[in-house]
Amino acid sequence: MRKQKGFSLIELLIVVAIILIIAAIAIPNLLRARIAANESSAVSSIRTVNTAQVTYQSTYPTVGYAALMANLGPTASTGCTTPTSTASCLVDWVVAQATAAGSAKSGYFFTSTPFASGGLNNAYTVGGAPAVLSQTGVRGFCSNEDGVIRYTASAAAPVVTTAACAAYTALQ
Repeated sequence: MRKQKGFSLIELLIVVAIILIIAAIAIPNLLRARIAANESSAVSSIRTVNTAQVTYQSTYPTVGYAALMANLGPTASTGCTTPTSTASCLVDWVVAQATAAGSAKSGYFFTSTPFASGGLNNAYTVGGAPAVLSQTGVRGFCSNEDGVIRYTASAAAPVVTTAACAAYTALQ
């Protein structure tokens, strides 16, 4: 009688079935972990924008807060050689360009809306929303000049008003 080498078809099918069961358990957890990481990144980006807005207001008191997210970042052509009120280099390029028209940062889009009074931007609201709801994130985040970061359970677009941001729940 000859000795067989290799695996039988039944043994291979059992191994494949075990791998599929493990994958069915692991993939949803991996997706939830990715969403949690994207949301943590979004909160960090909003915190960075808050700090950048306060610095911007202190640096350019005749302007107030930045009118656009792009004003907080570098320019595409010259980078951060000479900061100005239109390219202050306070946040990195990715955050400054993560608007709905640009590309997302860690699965989130951001917008910063100024509120002017007497020719001076004396308030702002920064909002972040998932680029693809329920895939890159499930919560929307916002903050304004008070520095409190708030969230909502679902957000299709970044919040742009102080009243809408005030309706969100403060992040603990």
